[in-house]
Amino acid sequence: MKDTNLTGTLRTEDFGSAGSRRVLAAGRIPAVIYGKGKMDPVHITLDAKDFQNKLRHFSESTLLTIKIGRKNHSVLMKDFQENVMLGKILHVDFFEVTKGEVLRTHVSIVLHGNPDGAKFGGVLEQVTHEIEVECLPKDLPEHIVVDVTKLGLNESIHVASLEVPEGVKILTNGETTVASVKGVKEVIAAPETGETEVEGEEAADEDKE
Repeated sequence: MKDTNLTGTLRTEDFGSAGSRRVLAAGRIPAVIYGKGKMDPVHITLDAKDFQNKLRHFSESTLLTIKIGRKNHSVLMKDFQENVMLGKILHVDFFEVTKGEVLRTHVSIVLHGNPDGAKFGGVLEQVTHEIEVECLPKDLPEHIVVDVTKLGLNESIHVASLEVPEGVKILTNGETTVASVKGVKEVIAAPETGETEVEGEEAADEDKE
């Protein structure tokens, strides 16, 4: 079971670019927790090594718990900045969710199975990788599994046919294509006989004669 718990330390001073560089140099990551309404953003720092190790298991729909002192914050990770060259996270944005309050977010789509159309040379293509949903925090699925086993050649699955847990409302347009199996046309090149070249050579020889 993956660990979705993080421990944060309040950051009450040394803000700005220079301050962020000092935080990163100390092996921590600057982050902020914000929410709806008049909630003031909560500035924190996270242990860089701990967060980097857990990040690969997180998505926009993973409900996380950040412990700051004695208080636990239920949050979703909304965005993060990364130095790709160095492989380091520079900053993280979290959104605090409230128990019993409806939220909107995106949930990833995971395709499962081998489509029937693949037996006839078809190729499975995933067109949509996530959808927008609305639900209570307790009902939020981490991802939606779509069974493509019965998908035939030149057939598609659309958002309207997705099955989601009770309490989850899909906001993405129902006509949006999720996945399809496309046929691959085999192009058979005509063999080169070289007849034209031979005829040309024969004609040239006749002219010489």
